[in-house]
Amino acid sequence: MFGAEYAGLDAILFTKYESYLMKHEKTLPLPDHAPLNAAVLVFDDCNTLSFAAAVDPMRAANRRAGRELFRWQFRTATGAPAHLTSGLRIEGGAIADLDACDLLFVIAGFRIEAHATARLSASLRRLAARGTPMAAIDGGPWLLAQAGLLDGHAATTHWEDLELFATRFARVDTRRDRFVISGPFATSGGAAPCIDMMLHLIRSRFGADLAARVGSAFLYDPVPEGTQWQSPMSTARTTRRNPRIARALELMGAHIDDPLPIAGIARRLSLSPRTLEQRFKAHLGCGPATYYRRLRLAEAYRLATDTTMTVQDIALATGFASQAAFARAFRAAHGLSVRALRGG
Repeated sequence: MFGAEYAGLDAILFTKYESYLMKHEKTLPLPDHAPLNAAVLVFDDCNTLSFAAAVDPMRAANRRAGRELFRWQFRTATGAPAHLTSGLRIEGGAIADLDACDLLFVIAGFRIEAHATARLSASLRRLAARGTPMAAIDGGPWLLAQAGLLDGHAATTHWEDLELFATRFARVDTRRDRFVISGPFATSGGAAPCIDMMLHLIRSRFGADLAARVGSAFLYDPVPEGTQWQSPMSTARTTRRNPRIARALELMGAHIDDPLPIAGIARRLSLSPRTLEQRFKAHLGCGPATYYRRLRLAEAYRLATDTTMTVQDIALATGFASQAAFARAFRAAHGLSVRALRGG
């Protein structure tokens, strides 16, 4: 699609020209390229929002530009329709039959292990060997990593799975960023980060003005550059306006298994514990200790439903030294025991 000077995802995003485009956005016309041909690979139990976050920005870019900048086709693992979490049915040809595209989106949600077949990995490796850039969303990075494509690259995935992802794929440089671009691969942590990634693609390829108009079509307020850390709770607007709260949440998210004392968090932020308490209550509706405990118990719930870890291991992984204390806290938070949750 481009000359030999360009390669991989950089060819699509025009990363090396992004600063120039942003400086000259008012006068620089849109590049006169042929439409970017994308293939969207969708799996059963894919999050509907993640699917829309990849496809709708392309549609909006076409509409706002008044011409076809993107065109896309849908693909599934086997050629059978994929059923999203909302029940939406997506029809498309089998990924094994795809010869080429300019950009492959890989969008997955639940039941990743069932989707990560040898045949799928072979198809992904075949396309990668042909120089196909790929953008993996939500559970999609797991499928690229399982195929060995992310070895030696930086990548991210949904915040709930970051620790397990990093442990499972030691050759991948796992980041907590909302989205990561590394060589020919882009990865994002879910629906909202995917919109940020798509706006970045549009801005880099067609200029900041079009990206802003696409964002405004969704009433979407992009996360500013430099604040790309995934938050473990939906607090993006609050944390954008309160960088110290954002930093406190980062510290908590990075120390689930070995919780930091609240006084220690306050000290790292150059705040008194009282001030930190007041700010949390004002902006998040509870104190930092309560928030931290909820965060740990939310992770415990995920581990109980998504892994086969023992109760003792879950307790240790979420910072509870006593299994009995963990069991009481889990039941109080979620209304049932780990065993009952698992149907045992």
